[in-house]
Amino acid sequence: MVMPTNFLQSINSPDDLKRLRVEDLENVSRELRQFIIDVVSNNPGHFGASLGVVELTVALHYIFNTPNDRIIWDVGHQAYGHKILTGRREIFHTNRKYKGISGFPKRSESEYDSFGTGHSATSISAGLGMAVASSLKGENRHTVAIIGDGSMTGGLAFEGLNHGGTQKSNLLVILNDNNMAIDPNVGALKEYLLDITTSQTYNKLKSDIWNLLGKMNRLGTRSMVQKLENALKSALLKQSNLFESLGFRYFGPVDGHDVVYLTQILNDLKNIPGPKLLHCVTVKGKGFTPAEENQTAWHAPGIFDKDTGERIVLKSDKPSPPRFQDVFGHTMVELAKQNEKIVGITPAMPSGCSMNIMMETMPDRTFDVGIAEQHAVTFAAGLAAEGLVPFCNIYSSFMQRAYDQVIHDVVLQNLNVVFCLDRGGLVGEDGATHHGVFDIAYMRTIPNVTICSPLNEEELRNLMYTAQLPNMGPWSIRYPRGNGSMVDWQTPMKQVEVGTGRILSEGTDIAILSFGPLGIIASQAVEKLKTKGISAAHYDMRFVKPIDTNILTQVGKRFNTIITIEDGAIQGGFGSAVLEWLNDNGYQTRVIRMGIPDRFIEHGTPQELYRECSIDAESIYKTARSIVAPKMIGKVV
Repeated sequence: MVMPTNFLQSINSPDDLKRLRVEDLENVSRELRQFIIDVVSNNPGHFGASLGVVELTVALHYIFNTPNDRIIWDVGHQAYGHKILTGRREIFHTNRKYKGISGFPKRSESEYDSFGTGHSATSISAGLGMAVASSLKGENRHTVAIIGDGSMTGGLAFEGLNHGGTQKSNLLVILNDNNMAIDPNVGALKEYLLDITTSQTYNKLKSDIWNLLGKMNRLGTRSMVQKLENALKSALLKQSNLFESLGFRYFGPVDGHDVVYLTQILNDLKNIPGPKLLHCVTVKGKGFTPAEENQTAWHAPGIFDKDTGERIVLKSDKPSPPRFQDVFGHTMVELAKQNEKIVGITPAMPSGCSMNIMMETMPDRTFDVGIAEQHAVTFAAGLAAEGLVPFCNIYSSFMQRAYDQVIHDVVLQNLNVVFCLDRGGLVGEDGATHHGVFDIAYMRTIPNVTICSPLNEEELRNLMYTAQLPNMGPWSIRYPRGNGSMVDWQTPMKQVEVGTGRILSEGTDIAILSFGPLGIIASQAVEKLKTKGISAAHYDMRFVKPIDTNILTQVGKRFNTIITIEDGAIQGGFGSAVLEWLNDNGYQTRVIRMGIPDRFIEHGTPQELYRECSIDAESIYKTARSIVAPKMIGKVV
């Protein structure tokens, strides 16, 4: 029987939720889950993770006094229900859209978003800081940090646990255990959690002990029963509990989809002082069968039919170019067949970066290390120190987490590690936390690194081929999210001379120097300039470091003005490299740098964001025309 749908429409804040009876929460959860399905089916976003924590979200806001009590969502993929229950239901359809609400928790968006998140493994450390701050200020509030088992592989999570266990702060960590990140979880922690959740004897005794705790709490004997419980854990699991060895009182595992039971547990935990961890077992994609059955594909499925589960892919009569990540994946297999020293590494993103293509054919030479970018880099360094050639694929914004390892463990030792930085540049709807706009600048300051970016798919293959040749040292190859520009891209690979660019079109009025795939957009501007009688020379620089000094010498002598184009931060990036070299070598050429301005860019489609940052074809055209037009006496421009 279909229940009437009316609870959710009356909830505009957690205060409204608290007015309901606890037995009404199952219906609220059902309506909330359906609302997420309805909206995300038409406005794509992170789907499966939010469905998996619907009951937990409802229970948290029902029991805790938010926003005075702090709730911190790790990563934020699972925060859609939270946003809907905290006053954003009516605008949830703008989620991830240009000028709409963010797809992640954001402090400036709502007082209920206690901490801004977008990268993993941060919630425990942030929550501990907030809990300690409350204690120092004499405030009476609870702090809850929700973290997925996938995020628990991040070193920062263990650093937070290690410190948190020594504090007396009122911190509750909720481990959302669904055995998934984006792809299935890997590693020893996964097996440890599986042992806990599948021990039938332990779980039965755990349930009995929990009931005893509740009954005997009035007699002040909770401490005694807790000791008995800890002894049983150690005996039944044949090892001490990891979390309790770090100083956290462990509770669970519990059914993360029993909303009434969750309210009871959370209410009890509110009265237990000190650091605590509640282990909730959930199903990613819960309540939508296709998402439950194929959790990786339904992490962020795009547009889909909410009734049939059919994912809708817009098709064109014309063949489309491949995604850069797929070119990387297929090229890895080709190169690895030719060079037995090549291995592949990814931190929990095999499908996201297409390393799964090599995993399927060469599983013994590919390594998913979990959400652990620092480890991925130093692991790659160890492989390279023994003569292998690791291709370490990490999203540009995630590589920021391993900057010290890049410098100290790879580059200082001049090891031949090839960093393939996927999602370089503006990524679109994921917004400021995921834009990969800083890697050009942060890599360029490190000695000994070859930094390059391909114009198209063919160049990506050639750069990958060149990077794995003997004695190449550390490389950074960056490329964007999304499709390239070549349909026939599987061309024979050839070596590229390091530090060389190439001229794409001759010109006499102005020089345009582009770095990476934005060169395709710049070429469109060059063609439009021709229709106005403006002759622009266009160079694809390919390398930022070492930069092509022959080209810079030519343009420095021939042109009064140069425009540089990059899909990266304008401060310290490609344009800065050009400007520095010209200045250091005595050229007076004016340099107009076009790139990502010195501010954080929010979310929207890539096209909308390119336009906002003035690096779309029209902006490049207008900039070049405004410079040249005053000099074009006698010409129609």
